[in-house]
Parts: sequence; C-alpha cells; structure tokens
Amino acid sequence: MKLSWGLSVALVATTHSVWALSDNTANTANTASLLAFDPATSDILLPTGSMSLANPLLADTHRPDNCPPCFNCLLDAFPCSHFAPCNPYDGRCSCPPGFAGDNCSVPVCGALSDGKDRPQRDSETCKCKDGWSGINCNVCESDHVCDSLVPSGKNGTCYQGGLTVFENFQQCDVTNRKILDTLGPDQPPAITFSCNQQNKTCDFQFWVAEEESFYCHLEECAFGQNVKHDDVETTYKCNKIKCSCIPDRMLCGKDGSVNIDDFLEEEIAGPADFVCTDDNKCVFQEPAMNELIMTMFGDPAIYLNCRSGECVHYTQVPGFVRPPRPDYTLAIILSVVGVFVFLFGLAFAVWYLAKHSGSSGDGYIALPDDEAAKLMAEHIPATLMFKDMRYVVGGKEVLRDVSGLVRPGQVMAIMGASGAGKTSLLDILARRHKSGTVHGNIYINGRTISHSEYKRVVGYVDQEDTLMPTLTVYETILYSALLRLPRDMSYDAKRFRVMETMSELGILGIKDMKIGASGQRSISGGEKRRVSIACELVTSPSILFLDEPTSGLDSYNAYNVVECLVTLARNYNRTVVCTIHQPRSNIFALFDQLILMAKGNLVYSGETRNLNTHLKSLGHPCPEGFNMADYMLDLTMYSGKATKSSSRSTLPTRNVQDEQEEELYGTEPSSSSLSLDNNTGIPGFSTTTSPTFTRAPSIIDDSLQWESELASREQDRPKPNGGLNNNTGARSGLARDTAIGIDHPSSSETSNSSTNGESSLDEGVSDDSRAHLQSLVDGFKRSHILLEVEQAIDFAVQGNQGAEENSTARSIYGNGKAVSTYRRATRWSQFKILADRTLKNIYRDPMLMLSHFVMAIFLGLLCGALFYNVTNDIPGFQNRMGVFFFMCALFGFSCLSILPSFAQERILFVRERANGYYSPLTYFSTKVLFDIVPLRVIPPMLMGLIIYNMVGLVEGWTEFGKFFLVLVLFNLTAAGVCLMIGIICEEVGVANLMSSLVMLFSMLFGGLLLNKESIPDKLSWLQKLSFFNYAFEALLVNEITFLQLIQKEYGLEIDVPGAVILSTFGFNSGAYWKDVQSLGIMGGSFFLLAFIWLQFRVNERR
Repeated sequence: MKLSWGLSVALVATTHSVWALSDNTANTANTASLLAFDPATSDILLPTGSMSLANPLLADTHRPDNCPPCFNCLLDAFPCSHFAPCNPYDGRCSCPPGFAGDNCSVPVCGALSDGKDRPQRDSETCKCKDGWSGINCNVCESDHVCDSLVPSGKNGTCYQGGLTVFENFQQCDVTNRKILDTLGPDQPPAITFSCNQQNKTCDFQFWVAEEESFYCHLEECAFGQNVKHDDVETTYKCNKIKCSCIPDRMLCGKDGSVNIDDFLEEEIAGPADFVCTDDNKCVFQEPAMNELIMTMFGDPAIYLNCRSGECVHYTQVPGFVRPPRPDYTLAIILSVVGVFVFLFGLAFAVWYLAKHSGSSGDGYIALPDDEAAKLMAEHIPATLMFKDMRYVVGGKEVLRDVSGLVRPGQVMAIMGASGAGKTSLLDILARRHKSGTVHGNIYINGRTISHSEYKRVVGYVDQEDTLMPTLTVYETILYSALLRLPRDMSYDAKRFRVMETMSELGILGIKDMKIGASGQRSISGGEKRRVSIACELVTSPSILFLDEPTSGLDSYNAYNVVECLVTLARNYNRTVVCTIHQPRSNIFALFDQLILMAKGNLVYSGETRNLNTHLKSLGHPCPEGFNMADYMLDLTMYSGKATKSSSRSTLPTRNVQDEQEEELYGTEPSSSSLSLDNNTGIPGFSTTTSPTFTRAPSIIDDSLQWESELASREQDRPKPNGGLNNNTGARSGLARDTAIGIDHPSSSETSNSSTNGESSLDEGVSDDSRAHLQSLVDGFKRSHILLEVEQAIDFAVQGNQGAEENSTARSIYGNGKAVSTYRRATRWSQFKILADRTLKNIYRDPMLMLSHFVMAIFLGLLCGALFYNVTNDIPGFQNRMGVFFFMCALFGFSCLSILPSFAQERILFVRERANGYYSPLTYFSTKVLFDIVPLRVIPPMLMGLIIYNMVGLVEGWTEFGKFFLVLVLFNLTAAGVCLMIGIICEEVGVANLMSSLVMLFSMLFGGLLLNKESIPDKLSWLQKLSFFNYAFEALLVNEITFLQLIQKEYGLEIDVPGAVILSTFGFNSGAYWKDVQSLGIMGGSFFLLAFIWLQFRVNERR
C-alpha cells in the first residue's frame, strides 16, 4: 500500500534524524541540508546512501498531484517575510505583531491585545477594535485597552510619547509632496514602524493604498530623546538595515510601476535614522534611500506624520530625560552680590537724602511784579453772619440762640469758661462734621452757600497739633502752600509766601528743623503750635477759624500770633474767628468782635469796644485796673455759693494799660469804691449810685427805627425775672451780690423762669448762680447790641434776595455776592506733591523699609541653605512645598506692619482732608504706589532672586517670571487685606487681631495643612476665599507640572509625572493662570473696599 506524501516526508525526516544521531562524525550540519525539494516534480530528494532503500516507505518520495507542498521555513524555498525568524523545531515563521500566515505576509486586524487570536485581513482594509488604529491595528489610542497587556491587569497606560519602552508601534503618513503627487490621491503612501527595546531592532514597512510594497529590518539600534527648551526629539539610530520587495507590488514590479527590488537588496545597508518631534513630525533617513528619494522626487528624505502607541504600566511611563542640572554657582554668587549691592546702595541713598534734603534754600527769590497780588486775585471779602444757632447732642442743648457777625478785616474772639460751648460754636461755624443736630442759619455776604464751596474758602486750625514728624518746618508749610494756594501762582511765589509766613510767626529760625515725634528731640510744643497756624495762614483764606491759637505759647509769642492774625485780616481783607481762653489785656484789645458764652448761652455778641458799656448797663462794670478778659470769666463763672469765712483776701492791683486798653475801657473815674467782702473773698464794687443805661453806638444811625424795634421786642418778650433794674439801684442779699449787682429772685420767680423755658443752664448749679447767669443772658437779649446784630443780618439777607441791592448794605455788609474761590492744585499736582512727601517720609524714617529688606535677604539666604539644590524625587517635592509655603506665610504676616503705619497717619489724613488739602483718591493712590508697593514688591523680589537659584527651582525664563509674578501678587493681596482692615478698624490692637485671624484662616485652606479633597462639600467653598490657596497652587503648578519625579521603590526607579503628584494633593495642574487671575481680583477688591471705606467713612466727626 502506498503511503501519503506527507507521511513519507515525516518518516524520511525521522529516519534521517536517527541515522544522523548514530553517526559518530563531528559534522553538525542542519538537518535541512540532508533534504532537497524539486520544484519541477514537487518531490523530496534524499541524499544517496543516506538510508536503506530496502524500506519501501522511505523509498516513496513522490507527492500526489492534488496535495500542495507543506510550508517549512527550514527549507530555502520557504523564506519568512519581514525577515521573521524561523523556528528550528517546527519550521514555522515567528511573525512580528500585526502579521500572520505561513510566511508572515498577511496583515491582521482586531487588536494587539488579542494576541494569536487576531483575524487575518480578508479585504483591502482592516476594521480595528475600539481604542486601536493603524493599518494592522497595532497602535493603541486609549488607556483602558492596555489593561490586558500589563502584568497586573490594571493601570495600563497607552504611552504615546514615541520613546520605546518595550515595543513601540507607529503609524505614519508620508508627507513628501512629490511622492503624493506621483502616486495620486487614490494610492496614499504610508509607513508602519515598530521597534523592540530588548533586541535593539526595528521594522519598517512601506504601504501604498494599505497594500504593502516593501519592508526593511533594522539592527543594532539605539533609542533616545533629546530634550530641548520647547521641544522633545525622539531618535532611533540603527547601524544596519536590509530591505526586500514584495513581488508584483507597487514599486516592486507591478504593472506600470518601477521595480526597486535590486536597489533595496544591494544598495540599502545603513545606517538609518528615524527622528520624531513632539508635534508628531518625523523623518526617515538612510544614505542610499535619501539619494533615491532626491533623484526621483527631489526631497532629501522621507517625511512623515506619525502617531505612536505602546501599552505599558503607568509606573513604566518614561519621563523626559532632562539634561544634567546646570551649575548655578555663578548665578547664586551674582544674585547674592547684586542683592547686597542694592541694599548698600539704598542705605547710602537714604543717608544722603536725609542729610542733604532738609535745607529749604535761603537764596534770593525773584518774583514777577504781579505775584504779590495772586492771593487777592478774584477775591471777594467774606462777611460771616450766623443767627439763632442751636446745637443738640443726645437730647442735651449744648448751644442756644447764638447770633453774631464778623466782617472782612476783623478778628472775632469766642470766649467763655471751660464747657461754655466755644469749640462747639467754632466747629459749627466752620461747618465741621458734628455728631449732634445743628439748627440755625449761616450766611456768607448774606447768602447761604454749598458745603463744598464753603470748605474751599475757609481755613481751620485745630486745637491739637497733627503734623508729620519726619518733615521740616519749612517743608510742612510748603506742602500746605503747594496743595492749597492758587494753581496759577508760581512755585517761587509760593516759597516766598511760606518764608513770609514763617517770619510773621517767628519760626524762620527753625525752618530746617524736623517736627519730630513724641519722645524724640524736636521743636517745642509752642513752636509746633505756630507751625500748625502757619499751615493755614500761608493760604490766606477768606475766613480763618482757629481753636485756641495761643495755647502752649508764652505771652510774648501769643501776642505775636494774634497780631499776625490781625495783620492778615486787615492787610488781606480776610475774616478771622478764633476761640481763646483768658488772653492778656493787650491781646484782648486786638479783637474787633467778641462773642461771650456761658454754659451754651450767649452773654454778648458785638464789637469788643462796646463790651464794657454793655456791662455797665447791666450793673456789672469792669473795675478799674482789671483785665477785661479775666473779669468776664469771673462774671460768667460766678457759682453763687457763699462761704462762711475766708482766710484769704486779695486786692486787685493796678496793671499798666496801654493806649488800646484806655480806649477800650475809657478813662472816666468811677464813683465806685473798691471793697472786699470777707464772706466770699472776691473783690467787688460797692455802688452808691445806680448805673445808668447807655446805648451802644449804632451801626445804622437811625434812632427812631431802634426805638420802634425795641418797643416791639419789649412787648414780645416775657418780663425778665431777675438781674437788670434800670430805675433803681436798690439791691439786697449778700455783700458779693450787692457788689456785683445780682438780685436774688424769690422761689416763685425762679420757678416761673424755669417754666417759661428761659433757662438752659446746668441743673447742678445753685439757684443764685442760675439766676445770675440768666440775668446776663436776658440782659443781652434786651440790649440794642443784639438787636443791631440781628437787624444787620436780616438787612444783608433781604438785600441779597431783593431785585435791587441797597448801596449802604453793599458798602457795609459786603457786596452781596457769593464768595469767589481760586482754583487749587489739580489732582495730578496733588499726586506729585503727596508722592514727594511720602517718599521723604520713607527715607527719613527708613527702619521699617530696611527691616523688610534685611529680613528678605537674611531669610532668603537661610532658606537657600536649608533647601539647597532640591532633588527631583518625592522628598524634593516635599521640600518645594515647604519653601513655597514658608515664603507665603512670611510675606503674609510681614504685611501686618502696614497697620501701625496707617494708624499714625489716620488723624493727619482726617485733619488735612477736612481742611481741603487733597482728595481721598489722591492720598490713597500715593499711599498705595509710594508706600505700600516699595515694601511689598521689592522684598519678595530680593528673596526670590536668592532662593530661586540656591534651591534650584525649574529653569527657564518663563517659569522664573511666573514665579515672581505670583509672589508679588500674593504680597500685594495680603497688603490689600491688611490695609482694608487697618482703615476699617481704628484701634491698632483690634486691627492686628483681625489681620492675624484672616492670615491663619487663609493658611488653613492653603492646600498644605488640609488636603483639598478631604474638605466636606458644605465647607469646600471656604477655600475659594483663601488667597494662600491660589498663590500656593500657582507656585506648585509652575514648578511641578512638567517635572518628572523619580521614586525608588523595591530597587526600581519609577518615573512619576509631576501632574500625577499634584492631582494626588488636590491641585489642578492647569490652574496657574486661573489662580493668578483670582489673586489679582482679590487684591484689587481689597484695595477697592479700602478706598471706599476711606472715602465715605474715614472723615472728621466731632
């Protein structure tokens, strides 16, 4: 029986193997050399004598006609395609991934993860499974398809970086324009490329219309990446290459196509390079192939657009192989030296400016002819009138029915004992913000004007001196002049006015001395007082209000100050109103108008020279030799409490009076004799004749009008119950009361007086004192002087309201026009002036600025030493977090130093704003730009410059700039919140506490102390309020995102992308610009809120 052809071959092979093993020869030739195949007859040829021909099975080597030849790659007639290795045990080809068939020439489809179960392509194209692509479905596209290809079965990653980890696959489209044009749109060329890391080999297949044309095998390959600043280049360099054509395919003998099979087999030898960039653009080069491409298509190489994919475990994803870290030694030295040079240069500049900038310059000031008239330009004299002024605070009537007037060229004094209401009346007349309710009318030239216009024509000198301690006397007054004098007045004219004012006040000799703070050696208290007055006098306002201008001054300087006020009023036709407490007689004689107050009531309002006449009319003439001011205070302060005995008695002595006093008091000898009542111990006059009523000189000489008006007023007013009796001098009571002329009303009269509402005096005083003071008040209400004042006011007001103005009113009470105001410095001029003042304040008190700079430099060096040259691993990541958080905490809490700085200037700002020096916006702008910015921008830059190189943070100018941007924005935001709290909270201690709590709250949600993802959902919104969170995240993202961290575990180096670490801690690797934007919005909001509060809430309220 005849055996089949296949079985015969098997038996022959087996017999031959047994024969070869039994042979004792050293020949170890391959078994295939003993066999031969005749293609013509399809028979297996055996070597002669190789086996016994007696065996019929071995002798029958003829293959039946209907049986195809069996593939055996061990035979030369059955080569493996793609240079696939042949398995010596079964004669089968070991096909590369993506190919199948006996000779590995058939593309497969499906997915690489299917392994040997992948279906062979049965059409022109393959249909790949989801997540896979390529001509033979070798290229992964998503991570989840890789799980089955990693040992753990999970955490598979489709690595598309191009660098070969184990075995990488790439699908490329040929982009050579000439090749595309030659083949046409229906035959797109493509390349599949794969490399094996272990074997150091690569395979290259060229396809036309997804039909393979030729293939190449590359050996002795090296793989790497060339990391550049803005690009990553993946390289494949192979020393050997061999190629082969597939017969009857495009470029390999197909009809109508060239045949390059001989060229591929004989010319292509290597070396070959395959280079790709991170934008998927690749180039394949080999010397002979480059020459062919250049010859046929005019391109120097094959240009490709590739996409790669390799399934690996996520821990096996390679990081960028960064070049060795640059040596930062030179950069560190230069940065440290530069910082110290800056510090010493700054210290020298501060010393030089502080030493040479205090001089005011005593050189000759040449003024144009018209400069002297600048202060009078468009000036309209202002007559101040006020009628029935009342002031109520908390239900208590502080002022009651106060009226008066003062004309241009006059000085009005408001006098009275302590608590009489002098300062309250002065504040109301100056239209200062009061906490109570004000009633009554204030007129300028018979008209009411707006508050803003009124503030521009008045000056106000407060009782307390509030000056900037770092400025000199000259600079303090000069800044007031520059800010408030007419804008069209030259700088030299303003300087001249400053020097002139200092000379008038006697402070020219101390012009270059600093004001000084309490506890420091500086000018005296009296000199500070004169500087405060000079700041207002220098502007020569239309109306000048002064609260106790002579307090703290000796009698000589007090007289000089008042005399200077009188000169200002008369020479410049200005109106001056001041409160004064017990002046000397020669000072008292300088006042033109006088208002005398007693416990909120008006005792006198009129010309000073008529005061004694009025007192005589009431029966209280000033004793000869007495200071009228002292006598008035004694008269209004009489307590009415008689003492039973007095161990002390004082007789008045005759003071030396000048001509002014004689004119004021008169020289007519008194018929009264000086006596001393031992029961009271207060000297008085024992009057023998009743005083006669003498009418004060009339302002408008019209006797009939006065008599008519007086009769009307007498009928309208209730009958006074005490004090004044014009027809008799009979008095009863104590000797002191007799001397001064006080009647003691009965209890019923006192009750009636209270019932009629005539008394607004304190309830704590005795009935005698109340009756005495009420008599003074009622006496003035009945006087012609008050009637004249009220009529003058009504006449001026009615004259302005009428169609035609009376010429007499225009000449006596003003021209009827509203006051004219000159234009002061513009906002820009204010900004420049305040900027100059702020800078002087900084460099003359440089300790705060220098301490910030020294702190930044010292701690920068300390942090640089502690965190020197951080490593790119997990401990290095921890160190980066530590240095960033420390810097944020340091600069956050250092911003608390702004709180006492603004607290010291709060009162100064309130006073200067009330006096119209500048607008709040101008002050706030200069405060932010020239005070906050130098202390909040320069220190982080100094510290960052040192730390960045010493710590070894990520290189690159872009990252360097983004690092500084975040530091400065964070510092400004922290300064903004501290400034806002400092403006809102008047108490420094409260502001410090609130600012510290805000900083701690922001730190808590910063991202280091508390993991973001562990915060409960209901409280997660709180981290959006933390500016620490935005700054800390931005610094980490800028540093870590593109950094590959190497973690060594179990002897393996695991590359961990920085983005993975960031996400583990709850940070968003793409949030840098969002965080910067949030910091900017928060910082801007804090500064805006601070300004709004400064504008509407930080103002003077008395």
